[in-house]
Amino acid sequence: MNNLLKGKRGIIFGALDENSIAWKVALKAHEQGAQFTLTNAPVALRMGEIKKLSEICNAPIIGADATVVEDLEKLVSESMNHLGGKLDFVLHSIGMSPNVRKGKTYTDVNYEWMQKTYDISAFSLHKTLQTCMKQDALNDWSSVLALTYIAAQRSFPGYGDMADAKATLESIVRSFGYYYGTQKKVRVNSISQSPTMTTAGSGIKGFDSFFGFAEKMSPLGNAPADACADYCVSMFSDLTRYVTMQNLFHDGGFSNVGVSDAIMHLFEEKKGE
Repeated sequence: MNNLLKGKRGIIFGALDENSIAWKVALKAHEQGAQFTLTNAPVALRMGEIKKLSEICNAPIIGADATVVEDLEKLVSESMNHLGGKLDFVLHSIGMSPNVRKGKTYTDVNYEWMQKTYDISAFSLHKTLQTCMKQDALNDWSSVLALTYIAAQRSFPGYGDMADAKATLESIVRSFGYYYGTQKKVRVNSISQSPTMTTAGSGIKGFDSFFGFAEKMSPLGNAPADACADYCVSMFSDLTRYVTMQNLFHDGGFSNVGVSDAIMHLFEEKKGE
């Protein structure tokens, strides 16, 4: 314990169960001295195990649909009341595609569902930032993080319309990051994490195979959720206060590798069969 977040207050979106990155971020933030509220959509609160996390971290749970501005307004104001002051960090760990869940291919999406994908996975970040700005809820030099994936920049079959939503999410990071930085010195960044065995990730078709592929492509291997949580804590801390508007890859080097020896070896083995 280094107390990197001692005295800091925040909101953590998206903790569902012990496999969630947000769950692990909450544990790490608690270890480092932070106080925070936990939030998720009402349906997720019923499905998940967030009460257990709440007890471990002594963190109040405030249900909110992140696509509904009124819910976010209540969440932000109640969080400040519970925690006794303005906030210093926010984790946006939200993403869901009805098209992906229901097996619709990218070339045959349901457009009403696609709108929901954007609203849940991208626009919710803009709504959260706008709500915080209007309520003057974030202290100077606060840190806002959104979790994303490299499919925002490259084509990954099976990721569907989530790729478009993540591209929009990263654009919001840059655009809102400029305005929040100039007005309040608030930092806004996204972290592009390795494929991770979470409830959401494992719902993507062919995820197990791709997880293995990414492991063989990455010089350091896939970054686990615990390591991502450590990275988030460092981004919440004052040690990274001049980093903003960035998409930060936390993927064991995957994003900069064209092909690896391990993958080439597999092809050579298959060729020899």
